[in-house]
Amino acid sequence: MFKLGLVINPIAGVGGSVALKGSDNMVNQALALGADLKANARTQTALNVLLPYQDQITIYTANNQMGELVAKALGFNVEIVYQTETDNTQASDTEQTIEALLAKHVDIILFAGGDGTARNIAKVVAVNTEKHLLAQVPMLGIPAGCKIHSGVYAITPTAAGRVVELMLTKQLVTLTEGDVMDIDESLFRQGIVKAKRFGEMQTPSELRYVQSVKSGGKESDELVLQDISADIIGTMSDNDDGLFIIGSGSTTDFLMQELGLENTLLGVDLVKAEKLIASDVTESKLWQQIMLMTPSNNNQQNVTLVITLIGGQGHIFGRGNQQLSPRIIRFILQQKGGKENIKIIATKAKLAALNHSALICDTGDTDLDQLLSGFMPIITGYKDQVLYPVSSPV
Repeated sequence: MFKLGLVINPIAGVGGSVALKGSDNMVNQALALGADLKANARTQTALNVLLPYQDQITIYTANNQMGELVAKALGFNVEIVYQTETDNTQASDTEQTIEALLAKHVDIILFAGGDGTARNIAKVVAVNTEKHLLAQVPMLGIPAGCKIHSGVYAITPTAAGRVVELMLTKQLVTLTEGDVMDIDESLFRQGIVKAKRFGEMQTPSELRYVQSVKSGGKESDELVLQDISADIIGTMSDNDDGLFIIGSGSTTDFLMQELGLENTLLGVDLVKAEKLIASDVTESKLWQQIMLMTPSNNNQQNVTLVITLIGGQGHIFGRGNQQLSPRIIRFILQQKGGKENIKIIATKAKLAALNHSALICDTGDTDLDQLLSGFMPIITGYKDQVLYPVSSPV
């Protein structure tokens, strides 16, 4: 019987859609703003891959929202190894669940969360390794947080399930030491990214399914970025009445600087007639603004999305921009022009650093991810584009 360890941080990613850029100490505020808890849903997506192997698996996990509910709802055989005292789970609950799973000598531990969750787990792993208490167990993250800098996460929830499937079907799975990274969320909310390495854990390294550590920093080729910005600004000039949604990242930050506008480096801003009309918007605020822009003639193109990709990983949706929800992306696609209303900007150097890996859409809506897949043009200079593959979650 395959022994699958599972731990879910139920509050992971709760601050994403409401522009809080994290969940640390922000749960009540995020919920008050209308945020949804999505970690269990993302875990279900991963476990769906394993449904054909149910009779071969026992899932060892914690009670309630930390794994029990989603595993039992899917019909898996479940053994509870840790009981939380309240529904308001803490980092200590994650850590104690990991301790209990290690003691059960599970074959692999899947954990759903973000960099903070990985950091909690790495602390437990370090203590056990240092004291030689237990043999190391491979661990793999199901991406559910607002920020995923660590190299211990699958590229999508489905990919996490695929890695376990490889193990179940007796295929070779290479293991490596994945770096656990985290940033200071208080600085993050001020637009300052300060990442630090907090440890490592043994992680499957299947390149199709497991992401690399996020590449940080601004693009070095300023002239190329100026050309990219000039192309987008030209599009804005041709559509003064249109609403432009500017996504997060250093490349879009450069565009906003060229426009002479204040920018939320790690958030979503709105521009109309080359003027800033709203900063660091939540998903609900963004939807309200879009509804105000809805033309009487639905065949018009009135909303344009400008985004870039995460360096070193290739995600264009689902990481750091949860404000761009499926309903918002679908609205943009349903306008005249379809995918042309999504402007992806990146230097050719940034694309080359992906080593031919496809860009990734992980919106949480499988049908939408599939709709976005295929080749899309990437603006790489002034009137200069390249066609690049976009993939739905594997």
